[in-house]
Amino acid sequence: MAVVYDRYSSIVYATALRILGDTAAAEDVLQEIFMQLWRNPSAFDSSRGNLPAWLGVIARHRAIDVLRKRHPQTDLEDVVIASSHDLRKETESNAMVEKVRSAMAEMFPEQRRCMEMAFFEGLSHSEIAAKTGEPLGTVKTRIRSALLQLRKRLSLQGERS
Repeated sequence: MAVVYDRYSSIVYATALRILGDTAAAEDVLQEIFMQLWRNPSAFDSSRGNLPAWLGVIARHRAIDVLRKRHPQTDLEDVVIASSHDLRKETESNAMVEKVRSAMAEMFPEQRRCMEMAFFEGLSHSEIAAKTGEPLGTVKTRIRSALLQLRKRLSLQGERS
């Protein structure tokens, strides 16, 4: 048995290692096959082929059996995919932008113009009044009315969603 092991163990080990990719598992397969041959030498039938080929086939089948019995290292439900983007926040933000655009499209042009200058251009109420030639009180009223309209519109849409 020692001569057989010395001569053919490398074939069995190499076959198992190639399939399993794990040295410890390949060593286990090697040990199991030679223990099987030790306990039951009549399992090999020389009339059906030579010993090295038989050992290679047995090693291949045993390694595949080991692969099939392995449990996955991780459950797919437990896998977390790291991403620098928070898709939920981005989606909510995009939805909010669309709601604001829709609400602003329904405003009177004077209100919308004052809102855009205040929030998108960063102008103060006084600067808007100077730029438009409107009285400061009128600019403040338009912006306040536009904000109230926007708040009302967004709260109603939030209730529908």
